[in-house]
Amino acid sequence: MSLHLEHLNPEQLAAVTAPDEHALILAGAGSGKTRVLTTRIAWLIKGARAAPANILAVTFTNKAAREMLTRVTAMLTAASPSSLPRGMWIGTFHGLANRMLRMHHAEAGLPQAFTILDSQDQLAAIKRMSKGMNVDEERFPPRELMYFINGQKEEGTRPREVRVTDETTKGYAGLYAAYDEQCQREGVVDFAELLLRCYELLARNEILREHYSQRFRYILVDEFQDTNRLQYRWLKLLSGHPRPPQAGGSLVFAVGDDDQSIYTFRGANVGNMADFERDFKVRNVVRLEQNYRSHGNILDAANALISNNRNRLGKNLWTSAGKGEPLRVFEGESDNDEARWLVGEVEALARDGTRLSQVGVLYRSNAQSRVVEHALFSRGIPYRVYGGLRFFERAEIKDALAYLRLVAAPDDDNAFLRVVNFPARSIGERTLEQLQDAAKQQNSSLMKAAEGTKVAVFKKLIDDLRAEVQGLPLAEAVEVTINRSGLIEHYKAKREGADRIENLEELVTAAAAFSQEERETESGEAVDPLTAFLTHAALEAGEHQAGEGQDALQMMTVHSAKGLEFDVVFLTGLEEGLFPHEQSVVERDGLEEERRLAYVAITRARNRLYLSHAQTRMLHGQTRYNIPSRFLEEIPQQLVKWLTPRLSKQKAFQPDFSRQTQSPFPRKPQAREVDGFRIGQNVTHPKFGAGVIVDLEGQGSDVRVQVNFRNHGLKMLALAMAKLQAA
Repeated sequence: MSLHLEHLNPEQLAAVTAPDEHALILAGAGSGKTRVLTTRIAWLIKGARAAPANILAVTFTNKAAREMLTRVTAMLTAASPSSLPRGMWIGTFHGLANRMLRMHHAEAGLPQAFTILDSQDQLAAIKRMSKGMNVDEERFPPRELMYFINGQKEEGTRPREVRVTDETTKGYAGLYAAYDEQCQREGVVDFAELLLRCYELLARNEILREHYSQRFRYILVDEFQDTNRLQYRWLKLLSGHPRPPQAGGSLVFAVGDDDQSIYTFRGANVGNMADFERDFKVRNVVRLEQNYRSHGNILDAANALISNNRNRLGKNLWTSAGKGEPLRVFEGESDNDEARWLVGEVEALARDGTRLSQVGVLYRSNAQSRVVEHALFSRGIPYRVYGGLRFFERAEIKDALAYLRLVAAPDDDNAFLRVVNFPARSIGERTLEQLQDAAKQQNSSLMKAAEGTKVAVFKKLIDDLRAEVQGLPLAEAVEVTINRSGLIEHYKAKREGADRIENLEELVTAAAAFSQEERETESGEAVDPLTAFLTHAALEAGEHQAGEGQDALQMMTVHSAKGLEFDVVFLTGLEEGLFPHEQSVVERDGLEEERRLAYVAITRARNRLYLSHAQTRMLHGQTRYNIPSRFLEEIPQQLVKWLTPRLSKQKAFQPDFSRQTQSPFPRKPQAREVDGFRIGQNVTHPKFGAGVIVDLEGQGSDVRVQVNFRNHGLKMLALAMAKLQAA
């Protein structure tokens, strides 16, 4: 039987047939890493270098594990049906840890039939524990406690090892200990416990550790750049490190791409790849640089961009498929302008035969999808939001809309039930059952029946809101309602609440945009603006939902796009503060991760790549005056075709206030001095260098500063984000 090794390129062949020593395979985007991994396993077995039982392969998803096993099985059984790879271990870190714990449950201190808690079960167990201990859930919210516990476990930290810095951390550590005791008593483990318990088992049981390091002669790891600290420590134990292979240790074959490490927020440690090369004294580093996905100009742009990162192992993607088309760059005057252009390009592509499912629209944050969704909706183009919900279907948006529905129509019982106890107001199920019974007897709405009951506090909130927003412009009414509802404060307290807050702020932007469109297309109908906006939201949520199997445009965040590819990619919102994200400049290595994220986005495109940005953007309820992302400047201009004239230095990015005369937000008065900055002052900017302030405008967080830079001309910047310093 042939494994078709002749179809591999020289680097792939070198990786597949690597000698018996530790190896690091730097597999660039689209370089065929899955083929290399599966062929390597089949080559080991077919050549009698290893029995299937001597091989352990680790992946990050069950889907990837199934695909790997299917491919290996197909290779081995093509000529000999008896060559099934029985005894081989292939799975995720947690799946393999579970398998090992089942086999050695007694040594691990677990019952044979221990139960695994999913995230919902774990949260329920924490709530039950908290209730039994009379824990103040305002101070120690159950979901936050769950995040704390899982985070500690993923770092390999038990309660007694928690670094206590204050009374709150001390409280969390104590609750972590109580939770561990409850789980042990009940014979259950959560997801994070699987790997930690398995690691501890191997660490203290030398006989078991010796057994597995000798059994698994070959350990292969996929997506190595996504491993966290505990996963790397587990691999070191399992392989018998620091014992070398010639002394009985396992041979580790690590495949990954440090340039595509984008999950630091999930605990991934890109430094594990460099640590592996050093700790295991790796001499065999193979770079898979030939790309089978993208044309040359796309790859040259990706290479140039990522070369600005200092902390990387280094490689350079190339293709034999030719240079292809130049990258197309569009500069819009506003985000709406950008969205309209994008939809026009999509329509032209569709007319030329491109399937919508082969078009990917990528953005840095979920909130950016709203303006593009609206433009698609207006043109009747079906789309799907990959790995997430469409804007008006997101839970926090539906909650905010429920409050707005009650402001517009207080007798809306569905809206009432959705938010009467969200955020929590200590209104229990029994109270609501009694309220519903009373409403039925009185033949009234729940809101009317709430008078004089425990729910009256909620009724007063809605009544006060209705009075407060009376006569306000729509966008301000939406903003007041969201703030008074308590939703913003609720999500501020949540570990993963930032995206939801961004979406709530974007709802204000949606209301402002709706008001503008209504004025431009005045129908003469006397409809309350809030009611009209709610109708618009309902229609946009319900229309153009792509059916199963229907050809539809694919929309997603760049994080969700990893592992996918499209004939055409639109990478939108390439502006400083947006992409790279404004938080990246204050986080350690944050900018390098943002650049890796842009690299991932660029390498999703096969044939055509669009890059776009806007001079002004309504985001999170505020107008932002943006400068183009530094990532655009890091792409060589000979690779780029500008679809719009590049503005002269003197006119670049100056807001056109004549276009904002109908804005629902009033123009702020001019300021002569703000936050220590004044007109005529010499300043420096990290990107544009030295300049002089020629104008200041606005107040509060909306101050804009116009600077005449020595080498870049006039720029209008948002002061809160400009990072200006006095010269």
